[in-house]
Amino acid sequence: MSSSPQLQTTTLAISIQGLNKIYQGGFKALEDINLQIKQGEIFALLGPNGAGKTTLINTICSIAKYSSGSIKIFGHDNVNSYLAARSHIGLVPQELTTGNFETVWDTVNFSRSLFGKPKNTNYIKSILEKLSLLDKKDSQIRMLSGGMKRRVMIAKALSHEPDILFLDEPSAGVDIELRKSIWKELLELRASGVTIILTTHYIEEAEEIADRIGVINKGKLILTEEKKDLMKKLGKKELVIHLSNPITKIVNSLSEFNLTLVANGNQLVFTYTTSNEDIKVTNLLDALKQNSIKYKDLTTRQSSLEEIFIQLVGKL
Repeated sequence: MSSSPQLQTTTLAISIQGLNKIYQGGFKALEDINLQIKQGEIFALLGPNGAGKTTLINTICSIAKYSSGSIKIFGHDNVNSYLAARSHIGLVPQELTTGNFETVWDTVNFSRSLFGKPKNTNYIKSILEKLSLLDKKDSQIRMLSGGMKRRVMIAKALSHEPDILFLDEPSAGVDIELRKSIWKELLELRASGVTIILTTHYIEEAEEIADRIGVINKGKLILTEEKKDLMKKLGKKELVIHLSNPITKIVNSLSEFNLTLVANGNQLVFTYTTSNEDIKVTNLLDALKQNSIKYKDLTTRQSSLEEIFIQLVGKL
């Protein structure tokens, strides 16, 4: 695995062209999906329940058949060259499917053998150590907490040294401390060159670790953007102006700024996009001075990724 934490490589890990999945009754689960994911990036796929996130992952991983289009994994068609394509992929499904009476060590080693990989005790130890599972290696799965079982699923997915790791809701059912620990581990994997694709209901998960965001809704990929570009393009800021003295109304000469008067007349709220923000704010402050409106403090708030997501899919 080549190191590529800054996405300097142009190697495509996944290339999807014109992907469609239509069920027998005519329902379109996926419609004309086109997506390219670069080696060494973390790509977060967001969407409401039933949007097609898991279906898309299952088609890429050859678990589900698709109706038309093509999927290539490092240049290998995932139908015609299934074994070559699948060997690059590690999958952590949403459901916990590990055998209850197996030990951690045995189940991870067995997963490695399924891909025809020779035994490598040191590699398996290193995975378990990174996932804080080494002291649990002889424990039966049934004795582990839900969070530890989730880590075992990640260890199994990594057992055959894949270049791509899929995680379907990786933080489901784990507490915030463990969730942040998993995020740290994913960032370390990305730093080693592993491409990571995750679906998540936790918007802060995508906001924290993703390089790029894809939003899927009703089977259509409605947007793919670099995270920082998405938040800059669609994000809004609020400038809260804390007035020295309360006012009862906004004078007409300030109407162009679409201000909102709140906190019993003690605050003015100015909402603006991030483009040309310095000019807009400067013009507003000049206008306040011209109207003899004095202020004692200014605070700002940036839109969260969750607010942007709600705006995109039109759901509350």
